[in-house]
Amino acid sequence: MIKDNSYQAVMNRKNEIMKNAIGIDYSLFENDGVSFEYEKMMRETGYSLDEIEKIQSNFAVGNTPIIELKNITALARKVAPKGKGARIFIKDEAANASGSFKARRAATAVYHAKKMGYKGVIAATSGNYGAAVASQAAMQGLKCIIVQECYDSRGIGQPEIIEKARKCEAYGAEVVQLTVGPELFYTFLLMLEETGYFNASLYSPFGIAGVETLGYEIAMQCRERLGKDPDIVVCTNAGGGNLTGTARGLIKAGASDTKIVSASVNLKGLHMASDNHFNKKSFTTGHTGFGIPFTTWPDRSDVPRSAARPLRYMDRYVTVNQGEVFYMTELLAQLEGLERGPAGNTSLTAAFSLAQELDEDQVVLVQETEYTGAGKHINPQLTFARENGVEIKFGNPQDEICGVNLILPSHPNLMKINDINMEKIRKSYIKNAIENNNISSLSEKDIKFLAKDAKCSEEFVKNIAEEILSIKSC
Repeated sequence: MIKDNSYQAVMNRKNEIMKNAIGIDYSLFENDGVSFEYEKMMRETGYSLDEIEKIQSNFAVGNTPIIELKNITALARKVAPKGKGARIFIKDEAANASGSFKARRAATAVYHAKKMGYKGVIAATSGNYGAAVASQAAMQGLKCIIVQECYDSRGIGQPEIIEKARKCEAYGAEVVQLTVGPELFYTFLLMLEETGYFNASLYSPFGIAGVETLGYEIAMQCRERLGKDPDIVVCTNAGGGNLTGTARGLIKAGASDTKIVSASVNLKGLHMASDNHFNKKSFTTGHTGFGIPFTTWPDRSDVPRSAARPLRYMDRYVTVNQGEVFYMTELLAQLEGLERGPAGNTSLTAAFSLAQELDEDQVVLVQETEYTGAGKHINPQLTFARENGVEIKFGNPQDEICGVNLILPSHPNLMKINDINMEKIRKSYIKNAIENNNISSLSEKDIKFLAKDAKCSEEFVKNIAEEILSIKSC
């Protein structure tokens, strides 16, 4: 019998495909209504922190250094009010195999795939995770396929994504490149089904648990070097796994007073699934086009229940502009002698502004850096922007209009963070949870879960739910 591989037929089989490709029966953790047993899922399908540290250490991952950015700190103090200007540090994740923190996720996922007897791994990603999975697959002796959303309908590809394809292929992976649109998930599912390979999802418990070592190391290294935990840890936020894993690791280290700040590049007005907008943006990850949707509905991911739940852990969510991140990339290279890629520099841009709010004896730590080179570098990105009709100029980055111009600050004092309204984000999450589960009332278990998942009070959940459900019943 010939299997129906039409789009709708494959979508109808997605839960069965996912279960076979990741080896987790997510129904074991489901409750009636909205809630599920998140911590139980993390305990029973993941690995202990000690086990993950051993796995990562065997494959050139982890134990990366923290570096104090003394010159950038000095610059922040020049533009800050008197007595302000916290010390700025980075956790240099570019030191990992494959050059980013995502090697931590990949090492655990690929190890688990091999342990479970899978012959290969597949990941759908246009970012650093593809290179990380390809690198770890090469080390651990598995086949690897990376599926990328790379081109617009004209066949023009993002230079940063093309660079990541080059890196994946260098590690021996097969790279399948697609145009922007709904075919990415369809193709990914079809390939999982046809190959029988493991789904090395960014959002599995294995992947998120792999990042916990990052948060744990931050706490241990800061205590050893500074005698204290960092006051703020800044995490670049896209799908939320980076922030979730880091925060969980900090909690396991007992760093309960450290504030977690989420940072994304503002891409307001650009639609991520738009063919016309695809090449108008200069950032392919770490931006609001992923950060906001995945924060307000994490279960939009490629598994039934995402282990990346950023709203559960974030204390504050800020945005920075594209021109500011490019400017900070140059500052890092020319003031500190460190050339790193755009994702980590998103958090560093936010940290530069955050440091000016804090006293000089406080510490702000950026929890990742990433490799740079070829299409990830500032020069090809700016050239590509010009070729796509985006104006490049110096001025006030607050005047930047996404898809129209890129404004690099004419002075460092013009770099400013913009806060996202956390109450609004929490309300959106609760609304999505109710509507996507198509329920007419919340149980006490649902209310407790949503309060935990949205990092808010149960009273807040009840008030928002009452408002949403009353509208829904009209």
